[in-house]
Amino acid sequence: MSPASRSDEREALADALRQSLRGVIDPELGENLVDLGLIYFVAVDDHATAHVVMTTTTQGCPAVGFLKDGVERAALAVSGVQAVEVALTYDPPWTPDMMAGPAGQRRPTAKPRFWRPW
Repeated sequence: MSPASRSDEREALADALRQSLRGVIDPELGENLVDLGLIYFVAVDDHATAHVVMTTTTQGCPAVGFLKDGVERAALAVSGVQAVEVALTYDPPWTPDMMAGPAGQRRPTAKPRFWRPW
């Protein structure tokens, strides 16, 4: 197999992986991790290992184990992926501006003002 065709195959697997990750839903926000902007990097290497770099909305998120498990299951569900490595990062920190797709369309266009009752 030529290097170009291997590269095309890896890119096709990465695209399928991104699509599969859309099935992983954040339990608090009810949106998929891709549209929320929580998936920072997706690649598949020559050994059919999927590499995913992700974040959560906040450090210390109680759902981090649930989300990482969901990412691993979604990756292994892709035909051709043999193993998965999921890395968690908070650099850069997640912000609502990273949301895209349907999740981003529901984001308020302006930040709410601080309300002072006095």
